Amino acid sequence: MSNESSASETTPLRRPESQLSAESSANVAINNNNKHVTIVGVPPAQTALTIPSNNENNFSIEERLHSNNNNRDQQQQNKAMDTNKRILCRVGLDVLILLCVGFPILLFFLLGDPYKRGFFCDDESLKHPFKDSTVRNWMLYIIGLVIPVGVILCIELLRSREESANGTGTSRRYVFMSYEIPDWLIECYKKMGVFAFGAAVSQLTTDIAKYSIGRLRPHFIAVCQPLMPDGSNCDNATNVGKYITDFKCQGVGSSARMLKEMRLSFPSGHSSFTFYTMVYVALYLQSRMNWKGSKLLRHFLQFLFIMIAWYTALSRVSDYKHHWSDVLAGSAIGAACALIVANYVSDLFPTKPRTQPYLPRSSQDLSQTRTSVVLTTN
Repeated sequence: MSNESSASETTPLRRPESQLSAESSANVAINNNNKHVTIVGVPPAQTALTIPSNNENNFSIEERLHSNNNNRDQQQQNKAMDTNKRILCRVGLDVLILLCVGFPILLFFLLGDPYKRGFFCDDESLKHPFKDSTVRNWMLYIIGLVIPVGVILCIELLRSREESANGTGTSRRYVFMSYEIPDWLIECYKKMGVFAFGAAVSQLTTDIAKYSIGRLRPHFIAVCQPLMPDGSNCDNATNVGKYITDFKCQGVGSSARMLKEMRLSFPSGHSSFTFYTMVYVALYLQSRMNWKGSKLLRHFLQFLFIMIAWYTALSRVSDYKHHWSDVLAGSAIGAACALIVANYVSDLFPTKPRTQPYLPRSSQDLSQTRTSVVLTTN
């Protein structure tokens, strides 16, 4: 008895091997149609483990996906609205800038009063007859507006078609009001906007000079028919060699517009406008026309447009509308504005960044510069 009791006291309690093997080989069965999982071989107190069914999981996942889709759609809608606002703001700002430059031109035309200067009755340069213009206003509008707009539109359409065929077009896209704006339309907007800005600047520069100087046209005496306070005119010998400032224009057969225009000789507006538009179109062709069918076609068109401007300027002298110096100054203003706008305002000729600074910035750069100078001189 004592041996058995001591053995029972020193031997730890162990489960039967059959029970251990039964527990280790327990199988877990998950029923998709039930709402709980039953574990076989576990005591009843430990068998209940409830897991949500797949239907509930699917429903929660669908709700989450639906909410994510709604958030994504809302974000895309907000982004589209921001893009539309940004495009409208950019276009509105461009239009506002053009109006700021163009509105003074309208004020000069409607309310401008040129400088009043005197004249000599024996000045031969003011005694030319009045003659109608060879290049009328409607011709000037065709030369300065229709031709440039038509050239830019055709060139950008051809470039867009060629880039689409070659797959070299830009990857950036503009969407406005759920409408994708074509690449050629964007390029036309940029080029025409810069062209219009330069034309307004050139015309405003010309008008400021016209109204500030008030030079008399070659047909001044024929249009004005000046009458002095004593009732004499330029046919009287008493007025020869006298600088006359106090006079009144009879203006027989002349309109009020003609009496105003007779003081706006310098510089030539026709010359500045046509030279700006034609020189700009020539520079545009040099940058954007890449048709390889004929090497001389681009240069022929450039020469043709420059000759149109040249003929327009010469006609102003032969029509007695301007002095030769007026035409020269107007042509220079228009050509200079075209060169400045094409090179520094538009993106026709992008400037390449310099790889080296103009001056050395450190002692190392200075030593490299000296070394290069020594090698060059040797």
